[in-house]
Amino acid sequence: MSTPSIKRVLGPLTPGGLRNFTDNLRAENTGAILLLVGTIVALVWANSPFSESYRELSALTFGPSALHLDLSVAQWATDGLLAIFFFVVGLELKREMVDGELRRPATAIVPILAAVGGMVVPALVYTVINAVSSLGEPHGWAVPVATDIAFAVAVLTVFGKGLPTALRAFLLTLAVVDDLLGIVVIAIFYTAGTSLVWLGAALATIVVFGLVARRHGGGSPWLLVPLAVLTWGLMHASGIHATIAGVLLGFSVPALARPGERQSIAERYEHVWRPVSAGFAVPVFALFAAGVVMSPSALADAASNPAAQGVFFGLVLGKPAGILLATWLLVSFTKASLDDSLRWFDMAAVACVGGVGFTVSLLIGELSFEAGTVNGEAVKAAVLVGSVTAAAVGATLLAWRSRTHRAEQEDAAA
Repeated sequence: MSTPSIKRVLGPLTPGGLRNFTDNLRAENTGAILLLVGTIVALVWANSPFSESYRELSALTFGPSALHLDLSVAQWATDGLLAIFFFVVGLELKREMVDGELRRPATAIVPILAAVGGMVVPALVYTVINAVSSLGEPHGWAVPVATDIAFAVAVLTVFGKGLPTALRAFLLTLAVVDDLLGIVVIAIFYTAGTSLVWLGAALATIVVFGLVARRHGGGSPWLLVPLAVLTWGLMHASGIHATIAGVLLGFSVPALARPGERQSIAERYEHVWRPVSAGFAVPVFALFAAGVVMSPSALADAASNPAAQGVFFGLVLGKPAGILLATWLLVSFTKASLDDSLRWFDMAAVACVGGVGFTVSLLIGELSFEAGTVNGEAVKAAVLVGSVTAAAVGATLLAWRSRTHRAEQEDAAA
C-alpha cells in the first residue's frame, strides 16, 4: 500500500521563482540603505534648529489647481512618487503570479496564509488596544499590517546568510503577498467618493498602456510614460488613491517571455524602474514622511497614545504571532510539513522580520491620520520605533539561527 505524498510547506523553487528571488536579493539592499538615509535625514532635519524650513518645504504647494493637482511637496511624494514604487510592486506581483512561487497553488497557499495571518493578528492587536481606551482611534487598524520588502530582505541578507534558501524565499514571497493585500486594503478602505467616470477613463488608459507595452516587445517610452502619467491623473481624479494606478499599470505588462526572448517585458521594465523606485522615489517619500519630532516629551506622549501603542505592539508582537500562527495551523491541520532543514525557531526569526513595516505603514498612517496632528505624529513615531525594534529582534534571531545552521553543516561534514 503506497503512502500518500506529503506536501512541503517550504520546498524547492521553480526556475522563475528562483530568478525572482535572486533579482530581489541583489536589488533591495541598496534601496534599503537609501531609504534609511532618507529617514535619518528627515529625523535630523525635523529635530534640528532648522525644523521650520522642513515643515515649510513639506507644505509648499504647486501644480495645476484646475485639475485639482495643487498638492504640497509631501503630497506629491506620497501620491506621485510612490506610484513608481507601486508600479514596480505590480510588475513583481505579476511575475510571481505568472512565473514564480505564486503560480503553484501548493506553494502559494503557504505564504498567502502566513501573510493573511500576519495582517489579521496585528489588526486585532491594534483594535483591542484602541477599543479599551476612551481615547482610542479604531480607524488606524491597518497601519501595522504591512511588511516593508526592502528592509525585510536587507535584514535577512545581512544576518541570515547561513539560512536555507527555502526559508529566505519564503520571506520574500510572504512580503510580496503582503504588499498585494496592503494594496487591496488601501483601495477598499482609503477611497472616499469614487467617480465612476474618471475611474472608467483610468481603466481605459491602463488597457491602452498594456496593449502598447505588448507591441514590439515593450513599446516606446515616449508613448508609455505619458500614458502612465495620464492614468495616474485620472485615478487621482476618481477618488481612489493614485498609487493604485501604478499597481494596475504593472499588472497590465506581459510577464512571460515570448519565443526568442530571454526576458519578459515585465522583467525588463522592473530592471529599468526598480533603481528609480529604490534610489529616488522611496527615499524621497521617506524624507517627507518620516520627519517626526523625537524629543523625550514627544516620545512620552507617543508611548501613552493608544493609536501609537496599537501600531507598535501590532508590528512587534502581532505581526510575527500572526505569521507563526497561520503557518502552525497549516502544518497541524493539513498534510503539509516543514522542510527537513528547518526548525520553528527559523520560522520565528523570519516572522519577526515581517514586523518591519515602514514604507507602506507610513503611507497607511498618513491616510489614516491627518499630517501634523497629535495622532498622526505619534503613529509615525510608532511605525519608526516598532520597525526598528522588529528589525533588531529579527536580526538577533537570524544571526543565532545562521550560526546554528553553519555549526550543523560543519558537524555533518566532519
